[in-house]
Amino acid sequence: MTRSEQREEVFILTFEKTFHNESVEEVIELAKELRGEKINDYIENEVKGIFDNIETIDKLIEENSIGWKISRIPRVNLCIMRICIYEMMFDDTVPVGVAINEAVELCKKYSSEEDKKFVNGILGTISRNL
Repeated sequence: MTRSEQREEVFILTFEKTFHNESVEEVIELAKELRGEKINDYIENEVKGIFDNIETIDKLIEENSIGWKISRIPRVNLCIMRICIYEMMFDDTVPVGVAINEAVELCKKYSSEEDKKFVNGILGTISRNL
C-alpha cells in the first residue's frame, strides 16, 4: 500500500470518527474488523495522533479560516486539513509540500474545486506561519 493510499485510509477513519461518539481506538478496531490488513500501524498511529492533537489543530484551522468557524467547514474539508496540519506539525517523515499536495489530491477526489482552493489557501497560510 502506497503512502497516498494509507493517507486515504487515515482520511476515511478520521471522517468516520466525526460521526461517532466512540473512542478513536473503538473506531480503529471496527475498521480493522471490516477492512482487515488495510489498517496498518502507520494508519493507526496517524489517526490517534490527529485526535490526540485535535484542539491544537482545530485552533490553527479556526485562526486561519477568516470568517469561518470550525462548525461551518464541511467535514470532508475539515478532516483533510486536520491530516495535513498533523503531518506538518507532528510527522517529521512527511515534507510540508508533500502534505499540502496530498491534501489537495484528497480534495480533488472527495470535495469540490472551490473547496480545494479554500483548503489549499488555509494550509498554505498555516505552513508559512509554522
